[in-house]
Amino acid sequence: MPTATIFTCAGPELTADETAFFKEVQPFGFILFADNIETPEQVRNLTDSMRECVGREDAPVLLDQEGGRVARLQPPQWRATLPAKRYGDLALTDKTAALRATWINGRLLAAELYELGINVDCAPVLDLSIPGAHDVIGDRSFGADPALVIELARAFSEGLMSGGVLAMIKHVPGHGRAMADSHKELPTVDLPRAELEKTDFAPFKGLADVPLAMTAHILFPQIDPERPATTSPIVISEIVRGYIGYQGLIVSDDVTMAALSGSDRVRAETTREAGCDVVLHCYAELEQMREIAIGSGEMESDSIARWTAAQQKVKDAPINADLKALAQEHSELMEGANT
Repeated sequence: MPTATIFTCAGPELTADETAFFKEVQPFGFILFADNIETPEQVRNLTDSMRECVGREDAPVLLDQEGGRVARLQPPQWRATLPAKRYGDLALTDKTAALRATWINGRLLAAELYELGINVDCAPVLDLSIPGAHDVIGDRSFGADPALVIELARAFSEGLMSGGVLAMIKHVPGHGRAMADSHKELPTVDLPRAELEKTDFAPFKGLADVPLAMTAHILFPQIDPERPATTSPIVISEIVRGYIGYQGLIVSDDVTMAALSGSDRVRAETTREAGCDVVLHCYAELEQMREIAIGSGEMESDSIARWTAAQQKVKDAPINADLKALAQEHSELMEGANT
């Protein structure tokens, strides 16, 4: 069984030490960042070499390509992209146009990622836009209305998966209300469960069939007063798997973020013990990765089954599309949003 981890590497190609480590540890998958990206040909070579290390052609390779300020693929090699808020704003005046533009956006992003050997986009963001909250989410959110977020995120996910790339909803069960950045500290959302079910949790319940999800490093003290969602068996079992009904593959957010506590190994152990299928680690430090791998342990058969089921969502993809025509239509729809 693979190790229940997702790792990255330091640069645009694997070093000898990284290659040896990945062959030994056999991580479930990989994630790329700006330091790993130079040209389309280089990225494709990198994703191929990562999969060669683990001997699995279907190994997930992830990228954060939400659009706007969270987009690892940037001009001039790739298209400029828009944040989710732009589609949400358009939906307030022309929902039909917004849904179409959002689907096209997902399909165009998938075309770019698929060619690079990237088969998972860490998007869409389902977190709500909450007035006064920390701007770590900000324009990454489609909006404040859970019903509208569900519709737009559904359109984006379907566009993405029609292009052969799996969607990953985030940050379950909701990060939008946080008053702090979980990269730097642990945010607390101190609201009753009943209120959260009507608001923050609702988009995730509405998209519970999307095949992958990323957790939120948020403390919900009226649900679990001691542990943030990622490391909380109560949140993962009772809220994510229970109330939300999510049965797909659960990947933690990066476990080195300051919102979590403990050693690297302990962070991985508590994340797995809480019920996350896979531990995400986003820094190319070999000794740290080794500790994460030990703490994460091997993938369980249920997790492997969830990944197998996820791949069935794109088994007939990519579906043929006139990408040039779609790009033109997208431009026209979004230009209309500015008039």
